[in-house]
Amino acid sequence: MRPLRRHVAIAIDGGGLRGIVVTRALQLLEAHLGRPAPEIFRLAAGTSTGSIISAGIAAGLSADALHGLYCRLGESIFRRTMRARLWPLTRYRYPLEPLLEALRGALGDLTMGDLWQSDSRHDLVITAFDLVSNHTRFIKPWKTQYLDWPLAEAVAASCAVPTYFPPLHDRYVDGGVGSYTNPCYLAAYEIAFCTNWAPRDTTLISLGTGRSPNGITPGQVSRYHAWDWIAPVVGAFLQSADDQQVHLVNTFFSDLDFRRFQVDLAEDIPLDDIGHQTELERYGEILWHMILDDRTDPILELEAGHLLDREDD
Repeated sequence: MRPLRRHVAIAIDGGGLRGIVVTRALQLLEAHLGRPAPEIFRLAAGTSTGSIISAGIAAGLSADALHGLYCRLGESIFRRTMRARLWPLTRYRYPLEPLLEALRGALGDLTMGDLWQSDSRHDLVITAFDLVSNHTRFIKPWKTQYLDWPLAEAVAASCAVPTYFPPLHDRYVDGGVGSYTNPCYLAAYEIAFCTNWAPRDTTLISLGTGRSPNGITPGQVSRYHAWDWIAPVVGAFLQSADDQQVHLVNTFFSDLDFRRFQVDLAEDIPLDDIGHQTELERYGEILWHMILDDRTDPILELEAGHLLDREDD
């Protein structure tokens, strides 16, 4: 593993229970470096499940603690109740209260401002989409309007995936509704313009929660009905936005030691499927070996023109 620079930041994608991939990789990183994640990363950015892990790091939780949290989350949050079985006849699959309760149990009564005022100050960027104002909110501990926000509620806002959970306070939903399922650009911006860190002295590690395989075969789309287009269109938007965030960091923050790691999944694993923990942990170990061997995502090597070539291919 290449040495880390003086300052180290982390950005973590969304992906529901696929956050297990990241917590397992971070467990192995902690063991390798002999330090807990909160001592390694002083700035964390996260969207949806990435906000849980990022907020946990900022609150002082080790990767071991976060991995244990994820192992408990699935059974309590994604319970196969009648509501879940009847979806889409219901407005959402799962109530938000069990998630909020779990987050409060892990994060306590901390507010966003507490993270900035403690002796072990951590910067944190959480994304949530505000349906009322129709824009993405970047929730940070040093912003006046967010000082009193409970940390658990800020995370729940970022995790309220539409159709899976109801909006928090009838207003806030998953930050991945916008362009920031992958928040690496937000972390790079925070480093360059909102901290006193010099990019040349900083390492930014960006971790994905698994890239689903493309299940569309040649000729298949010619038989699509209108409803069949929903999944591929959403998937295309998310993948394009993900790649674009990586490209922006690579293009405009060249002094930054930017390392993007993503693992390819052999099958699509839904964000609420509690039956894949063992496989997700194995993917986490693969992700860790990519970090250890510095096998960054190939998207880092592509220039803007090549991105178009890649899509054409």
